[in-house]
Amino acid sequence: MKPKLSDTLRPLPTVDRAKQVTSALAQYVADASLRTGDRLPAERELMAALAVGRSTIREAIRHFQALGVIETRKGSGTYLLRPISPDTVHMPLSLDTTKLRDVLLQTLQVRRGIECEAGMVAAQMRTADDLAFIEDKLVKMETVHLEKGSSGPEDLAFHLAVYDATHNPLFRQILEQMRESFEHFWASPFDRKDFARRSFPFHRTLFDAIAAQNAERARRETLKILAVVEEDIKEMSK
Repeated sequence: MKPKLSDTLRPLPTVDRAKQVTSALAQYVADASLRTGDRLPAERELMAALAVGRSTIREAIRHFQALGVIETRKGSGTYLLRPISPDTVHMPLSLDTTKLRDVLLQTLQVRRGIECEAGMVAAQMRTADDLAFIEDKLVKMETVHLEKGSSGPEDLAFHLAVYDATHNPLFRQILEQMRESFEHFWASPFDRKDFARRSFPFHRTLFDAIAAQNAERARRETLKILAVVEEDIKEMSK
C-alpha cells in the first residue's frame, strides 16, 4: 500500500527573503565575474531586478558587510572587497537536530573559545565610544530581563557589541557565518524561559571588566556566564 503524501512530505518553511537576496547577489557576483573593487548595482536596481523592498536589500547588504566582503562608500555606491560565490558566503554546519543536548554542548565549546577571546581583546582595544555602546545594549538587556525574566535578542545585541569592541572584524564574521545554525538551537532550549537566567548578573560584571580594561577578568566573567549555560543544559536535558 502506497504511503499517503502527507506521510512523506512536510510543509516547507517560510522563505527568508533576505537570505534569498544574499544568495542571488552571491550568484550575480560569480556569474558577472566581478573582481575586487568592482561596483555592485545600486539599491533601486536590485529592488527592481529581485522584486523586493529596500529593507530586504539593506539587510542582505549588512550581512555582506559583516562578512567583510563589501563596503558602502557614501555618495558613491557599494563595492566588492573580495570575490564571492554561493559556495563561499555560507558555512554549513553538520549538526544532528535530533540530539539537542549534544548539539548545545558542542556549540557551547565553540562559543567558549570565541567569546572568551573576544572579551579579552575587547577589554584591551575598546574605546570610550565602544564602552558607551556596550553599556547601552546592556541597559536594554537588563530592562527587558527585569520586565520579562529573559533577555532574548537583547542578549545577542550585547555580545555583538563586545565583538565589535575588539576592532577585529573576524570575530563578527565568524559569528555571522555560524549565526543561523546557532540561533536554531539556542532560540528557546527545552522550551524553558528560565534557561541560563542565572547568568544574567555576570553580563554586568563582564562589562565592568571591559570598562576597567582587565582582560583576564573579562575572560573569567565570560566563563561564569558559559558555566551557567552548561549547567542548565545538563540539568534541563535530564
